[in-house]
Parts: sequence; structure tokens; C-alpha cells
Amino acid sequence: MTDTLTQKLRTLYPDIEPRKVLDSIVMDVDSDDLYQVLKQLRTYPDLNFSILIDITGIDYLTYPEPQVTRFCVVYTLRNWKKNWLMQVRTKVKDPDEGVPSIASLWGAANWAEREVYDQYGIVFKDHPDLRRILNHWQFEGHPLRKDYDIFKGQICYDSDSLEKEIKDRLVSKGIDESTMRDINTEIMFLNLGPSHPATHGAIRIFTALDGETIMANVNEIGYLHRGFEKTAENRTYNQVIPLTDRLNYCSALMNNIAYVKAVESWLGVEITERAMIMRVILSEFFRVQDHLVCLAANLVDMGGLTNYWYLYNEKEASYDLISRLTGARLTSSFTRIGGMYRDFYEGWEADMEKHLKDIEQGVDDSLKLVLHNRIVHDRTQGTCILTPEIALSYGFTGPNLRSTGVSFDLRKDNPYYHYDSFDFSVPVGSNGDIYDRMMVRFEEIFESIKIIRQAMKMIPGGPVFVENHDVVLPPKEQVYNRIEGLANHFKLIFEGVKAPAGEWYDSYEAANGELGFHFVSDGSGRPYKLKVRPPCFYAMAGYHEMVEGEMIADAVINLGSINIIGGELDR
Repeated sequence: MTDTLTQKLRTLYPDIEPRKVLDSIVMDVDSDDLYQVLKQLRTYPDLNFSILIDITGIDYLTYPEPQVTRFCVVYTLRNWKKNWLMQVRTKVKDPDEGVPSIASLWGAANWAEREVYDQYGIVFKDHPDLRRILNHWQFEGHPLRKDYDIFKGQICYDSDSLEKEIKDRLVSKGIDESTMRDINTEIMFLNLGPSHPATHGAIRIFTALDGETIMANVNEIGYLHRGFEKTAENRTYNQVIPLTDRLNYCSALMNNIAYVKAVESWLGVEITERAMIMRVILSEFFRVQDHLVCLAANLVDMGGLTNYWYLYNEKEASYDLISRLTGARLTSSFTRIGGMYRDFYEGWEADMEKHLKDIEQGVDDSLKLVLHNRIVHDRTQGTCILTPEIALSYGFTGPNLRSTGVSFDLRKDNPYYHYDSFDFSVPVGSNGDIYDRMMVRFEEIFESIKIIRQAMKMIPGGPVFVENHDVVLPPKEQVYNRIEGLANHFKLIFEGVKAPAGEWYDSYEAANGELGFHFVSDGSGRPYKLKVRPPCFYAMAGYHEMVEGEMIADAVINLGSINIIGGELDR
């Protein structure tokens, strides 16, 4: 498939030589040609890169190998129908002059470009709203630049009113003061959050209301910004694993697995069959956990407290199994590059089966209260509709995208860990409303349980680590009894796993969608750059498209239906 894409690109751009890096085709484009090239990739029918996966910047200031320019911007694109993944790189001659904005091509570019501007200070010309997004509006400097002082604490003393932004949004929808006078109405401005139980986290949803109808909406994030990417630059590859737990704490282990899979793909390390199936079992079990939290909280927002207990009780009980399997309930850090922290305990299969049956019972009990409930149907069906075109434009992935009828799932379309050998279906919706987003998750719970049961039957014996002590710690008897083992252990702990110099992107089908990691390695044991592509970030970027024109009460349950997780959203 990639050979076909490479040939098309060579025909279209004879002066540019595309190259293959893992699953991606990478192409360097001059900044003067950038907009036109990206427009062609987006609009040409035989290319049709409808999803802008991510945009990130790179600062080569301290990179060992000299670069033509200090800064570079990388665009990651996906054609979901043909499973084509490509990256377009452009050198930034002057960050103040910057590069052209592509917000007119993909809705996802609006927030993605704001993030690059915020973190690197690279300007995107003609961007409709270029301002900070993760760091507060009084922040000075750009924290992902290599010369930024990380000990420079900066406090926000004044809140951002967002008055200009909400009024600009009203004008863009054809509503200004003269229009309000003509229709004899008065707009009321209302904040949901940032500290509010309805937001399930620190998110500010600022709305302009006509009665209870949302006329315009703008959102502010960044309240939980942990500096994941800056911290990762100062940790070895294995030391980053605990940081990934905190991205999405509802399905923490999936972040572990996605991260180590990305590192292993670059190292060329193929883990053992047992470790592979262990990762599948744990991934699907945590996918179930994530969906249980999302559905339970969403139904509480609608007043369905009984549903909450049917779903959440089983999730809480399953934490006992998780703690026995991994050693921790919530943030387990159970994976290692090259394998797993340890093997499962003896007799885990019976305990797993018991919890799967309990979860099935809890979900069935909840569905009995939902499937024929008129209140639920009236609140969710035809409410906050997301069309496939808008979902793709804003970079939606996972259940939120599949609820619109787009059947894209990396486990099926770009399978890894033998997912192509499992018998499971990809649930899809038809209307892209709140009801579909809920029901897709309900169905995915049953499909994940089906995968777990198949994996339990096929899991082989054997080790959970590869026999490669360039990436895996040597056995303790070698460390204690042989100087070579002790030196090997010491170097891996202090220097880390050495990744070959280069740049790559790898992704994983997490509970909320495509969780990707873009790495730049300088050949040391620490990532020179690590950018996480969080599915929540792009779902929140398109939130306003769903709620404008709906009731304020619908905005609350819509937020629950897209399952925003603050740690992943803000990083």
C-alpha cells in the first residue's frame, strides 16, 4: 500500500523524494510550497488525506547533528480508507515569520497550530485565532524551546475574559449587536467550569445563550498542564513509562503499552508471544474500564444514578484484579521496553473470567434501564450531532469517530499484536449523536470481552522479556555474580536504552482513539523530543461544532459522551 502512495507522490512532486519510516511516508516540503502541497493531499481524490492527525514543532538547537534551520514543523496525515499514513516536514526559516496556517483545510489545525505557537513560538500566518492554549495568557516564553529555563515559575494573576473570542464567534455565525436588536433578544454569557462537577475536570466552557439555547461556544483548557513532553526530555525511555500512566488514568495501562510499542518499533524489537498476548488482554480489559467510567458518568449527568452503580461497581471490583495482576490499582507502570514488568500470577484466568461475567451482568442491567427509556432517547437521539465530514476534519478518532458511521479502527485497519487473528467486530453508529456515542461504547465493551476470552485461550507459555540485554535488564543472578551483568545493569539504569538517531511516529488504538507518539532521538538514552498525540485534544477542539444550536443542558451530557480526560487533554 505504501508503495502505491510513494509512486503517486513521486508523480505529483518529481522534485521531492518521499521516504519510508516505519509505517509512514515522510516528505520534506519548502515552506513556500507548504500550503499548496497540503491542500492537494487533502483534496485530491486519489490522495484524500482527510484526517490531520497532529502538528508538532521541533527545536534542533542542541541536536548533535547540525541542521539547516533551528526549527521544523511536522504534519502527520492519514487517509483512513486506504490506511495511508504520511508526514510532511517543513523547515522554519524564521519563527516570527513562520509558516502558512492550514486551519482553512482541516478544523483540527486550529488548536494544533495554537499549541505549536504556544510551545515553540512559531507563527502560523493567517491563523484565525493564534493565541496560547496550554500555557496561560500571561505566560512569557515558549517552554519546549531548548533554551527555556524550566525552573522559571510563571503565575497567572488575571483570568482571561474570552470576551473578544466569544463575540468573534457570534459574528462568525452572523449574530452581532444589530441582529440581536432586530430579533429583540439579549445574549447572556455563561461559564461552565473550569471548576465545576459538570465538566468532569478542569475545562472552561464559555457559552453565549439565547434563553437556554447555545448561540456560540469557545473553550479554554490547560488548567492541568503537567509538562509531560518537557519532562520526558530529561528522563530515560523507561523512566517515561510512569508519566504515560497519568495521561488517561481511566485506562492507564493502554498508555504504557502504546508508548513502549512506539519505542520498540524504532528499535526493531519484537517482544515474545506471551508478552504480546498479555498486552492484548490488558489493553482490552482497560478499554472496558475506560468505557465503564465514561458511560457511568454520562448517565449520572442525565440523572441515572442507578446506572452509575451498575457500571461503576463492577469497575471498582475489577481494580482488585488489576492490583493482583500488575501490583497497582490505577497507575500500574506494568510494561517495560522489551516486555512486561513481570508475568501474571498463577490462577489469574479464573479471576479474570469472574470479573468479565460480573461486568457483562452490570452492563446488561444498565442497558435494561436505557434501551427503552424515553427520557434517555429524548435527551440523546438527534442531539449534538457530529457529521462524518466534521469529525474527520477535526481529527476525531476512536468511538467518537465511529459513532458517525466511519469504521476506522487501527486494530482492524493497521493491525498489531495479532489483532488480525481475533474474531471481533467494530461497532459503528449512523447519526453521530450522543446516543450513538454511548451505544458504540456499550457494544465495544462486549467486543473487548470477546477478544479477552479468545486471547486467554491462545496465550502461550514462555518468557515475558526478549533475550536482548541492550534493552532489557539482565537476570539478577548475573547482576549479583558477574561483573559483566552488573555493568550491563548499571548502564541500562543510568544511561537508558539507546535508541538510534532519527525521527518516527507510531500509534495505538486507545480507548478514546488514536494515541500516537512522535519521537526525535539523538542516539542517547533519553528522547531528544517526545510529542504525544492525544485523542481527547482533538475531540475537545471540535466540541463547539456539536453544542452550538443545542440547549445548555445538552452541552453537559455531550461533554460526557466524548469522554474528555484532563490528563490527556492538557498533558
